[in-house]
Amino acid sequence: MAHSPAMADSSTFIAARTGPDRRDDSRPNFRKARRTDERIVLLGQPIDLVKPEEVLHHMQRWILEKKKAIVANHNLNSLALMRRVPEMKAFYERADLIELDSTPLVHFARALGLNSRPFHRCTYLDWRDHFWSLVNRNGWRVMYVGGAADVVEVARDRLLARYPRARISVRDGFFDMTPGSDSNQDVLDQAALFQPHILFVGMGMPRQELWIQQNLDALPDCVIFSVGAAFDYEAGAQKAAPRWMGRMGIEWLYRVTADPKRLFRRYFIEPWSLMDLIVADVAGAKRR
Repeated sequence: MAHSPAMADSSTFIAARTGPDRRDDSRPNFRKARRTDERIVLLGQPIDLVKPEEVLHHMQRWILEKKKAIVANHNLNSLALMRRVPEMKAFYERADLIELDSTPLVHFARALGLNSRPFHRCTYLDWRDHFWSLVNRNGWRVMYVGGAADVVEVARDRLLARYPRARISVRDGFFDMTPGSDSNQDVLDQAALFQPHILFVGMGMPRQELWIQQNLDALPDCVIFSVGAAFDYEAGAQKAAPRWMGRMGIEWLYRVTADPKRLFRRYFIEPWSLMDLIVADVAGAKRR
């Protein structure tokens, strides 16, 4: 069900009702143009070494240009999935920006002699506050596809309470995503009617990536993010790890403790399937 409240009149806008305005905060320097060494190849896949601030800078530029762009992300789970789901390759080939969502991979890239730093780890939780501050300030339209109906509606309402100038439309992820199905067309019709500036697709890997790839040409011109359980966090259905754990690279420990049945295999078994790629990268670094 879509929800797109009209943009509040600036004369009646009361700052105290919104989330904090991040323009008052001091921020680290970041590059506003793509660097020649920004894109690296790690475990056989291209990845961009960008800070969270740079992700949002590129997003703003694409919105102003009315460009259809994809912001993807890679971690050990996605790299392992690509071997089992070869259709994901086309999605990453079309991505305009590929975030590095893995502290172990940041350190591995550094060990290979690549220019990675801890601040290059990027995920929704790292830039969410800055993102929603920008959305609120600009009155952008954000559409979220994914999650359970009651969860995404709670997330929408909570976000609108904090960021009243945002315009948010939500659609649960429990639909038949077969191309040509009635329910899939309903989602595309909702997107066409709402005309989002930003589209979040949060249906988990690889479903979200496959859906974006299959429907990309039919979607409006907007910036498309694959964001996993972003609105589950906003609704409180999942609790996010403290950001200091993310910065220290131990967020995985928090997550696997909270949901061991689902995540044990991802964190302790799946990485072994990448061992040949790890060995190849180490050998390549030694040759350099």
